[in-house]
Amino acid sequence: MSFKKLALALTGAALLAAPAVSSAVAAENEQFIPSLVYRTGPYSPNGTPVANGFADYFNMLNARDGGINGVKLVVEECETGYNTAKGVECYERLKGKGPTGATAFNPMSTGITYALIEKATADKIPIISMGYGRTAAGDGRVFPYVFPLVTTYWDDATAIIKYIAGQEGGYDKLKGKKIALVFHNSAYGKEPIPILKKMAAKYGYKFSEFPVQHPGLEQKATWLQIGRRLKPDWVILWGWGVMNSTAIKEAAAVRFPRDRMVGVWWSGAEQDVLPAGKGATGYTASTFHGAGADYAFLKDIKKYVYDAGNGKGKKENVGQVLYNRGALNAMLEAEAIRTAQEKFGKRPLTGEEVQWGLENLNLTAERIKEIGFEGFIAPLKISCRDHVGGGKIRIQKWDGKKWVWASEWLESDRSMVRPMIEEAAAQYAKEKGITPRDCK
Repeated sequence: MSFKKLALALTGAALLAAPAVSSAVAAENEQFIPSLVYRTGPYSPNGTPVANGFADYFNMLNARDGGINGVKLVVEECETGYNTAKGVECYERLKGKGPTGATAFNPMSTGITYALIEKATADKIPIISMGYGRTAAGDGRVFPYVFPLVTTYWDDATAIIKYIAGQEGGYDKLKGKKIALVFHNSAYGKEPIPILKKMAAKYGYKFSEFPVQHPGLEQKATWLQIGRRLKPDWVILWGWGVMNSTAIKEAAAVRFPRDRMVGVWWSGAEQDVLPAGKGATGYTASTFHGAGADYAFLKDIKKYVYDAGNGKGKKENVGQVLYNRGALNAMLEAEAIRTAQEKFGKRPLTGEEVQWGLENLNLTAERIKEIGFEGFIAPLKISCRDHVGGGKIRIQKWDGKKWVWASEWLESDRSMVRPMIEEAAAQYAKEKGITPRDCK
């Protein structure tokens, strides 16, 4: 072979090899983010927008900022169908992917969260169960790798009662009032019952429970009993999926005032009120973040993701409640990564390193404004002991076309919630033979 031919051959070989080399380098500089989704199954109308918001936020960071401090964010979805067994399968399939393994898991299901607690703790991979999951996991001494960030169901129950008390003229006016809970008959739906009973004993209201079987389409008997026999002063709705719109329709049918219904945040999205039409007007629900698209980070998602043709869903759905919740979930994970990078270096991180980032997450009002979430969420600070960090909620009302604020930020009753969290966590520790961490 002539020197010229040899040179050309070597050059060609180098060109062929170059993409593989650069791809390997790129892969080494990627943060792998698993996403457990349910775009199929009975709850897909609710799961799809959450998944879209989650993916779009990370895509926006990649497009706008080049990732986080030069580290690209790679999101891979795994379909669970909101099924616990499938969720566990997804976890096992994805936990070891990427150059450093999974960053964290967001189960998007209380059942899947419960199933993953021991596995993820053993694997040192954080579980982020923002606004759902096991409330006792708010005690980081017992649950070092589980983070029910922002607020819990128990916080929500106390804040809803605070809102009701405010509407009635004070806590002393609750005595003798009738408050009913219509709930999804599952671990999720039963979460608020202990604290609602405890508050009933404290404030003197009469508490009634109405379980609804999955998926929640059969509620006529329940609402006939509520509307014609019990006639409560207030109804708290703790539902999910089609159960919510069915409840609102049945409430309208028995003429129970929709402005006397307060839903948990999983009962307060467009998917819950639009099917009920005019019958949903006045309905209220708790939330821990803003609705609508008038926030800087959502404008950036439209600009950098949707205008580039890379959105996961429809551009007009950006700003819906569940879409926004998915984006918030992604933001909290991204900020935990950013926090951890300050300690461990601007590189792909392990789950154990991101756990440190979550445990040291401090979203001040200034930082919230800086990243485009001003007015969307209240300040949040996590610690070794406290894996919730906030607890504040607001009440929103459906005006027939959109969600509008019906209250300012409401503090939960942490003096009641925190001891209950610690008691439940201590019981779990005793059952599992866990020695709680010393967070001093």
